[in-house]
Amino acid sequence: MRIAISTEGTSVSPHFGRCPSFTILDLEDGKIVKKEVVANPGHEPSFIPRFLHELGVECIIAGGAGRRAINLFQEFGIQAILGVAGSVDEVIEKLKDGSLEGGESLCKPGLGKGHSEREEECNHHS
Repeated sequence: MRIAISTEGTSVSPHFGRCPSFTILDLEDGKIVKKEVVANPGHEPSFIPRFLHELGVECIIAGGAGRRAINLFQEFGIQAILGVAGSVDEVIEKLKDGSLEGGESLCKPGLGKGHSEREEECNHHS
């Protein structure tokens, strides 16, 4: 399975689309057979889900993502595991042993500069 983790330094980024990079893993039988870091090509509506789909990603892991992105991931058949925090290495260990659990998206409407409660996208980075 090919997995993309939103990455900010050595940690899982709180917002998938605005992370500086993605750690992309190929996981087979609980083992990492390939690991690479890919720069985020830019945050534009619908671009990143399509970009990752073209790279063969089947699952994304992040602190959160906007509703529109989540819907696009679903359209591309990409599973989204959200509500994840901590170091990328810790997440990889949990993936390998099958103990990674997601939760509620850390992205909430109204978070960030210039957003109201009615908006559907958050903006963690001003």
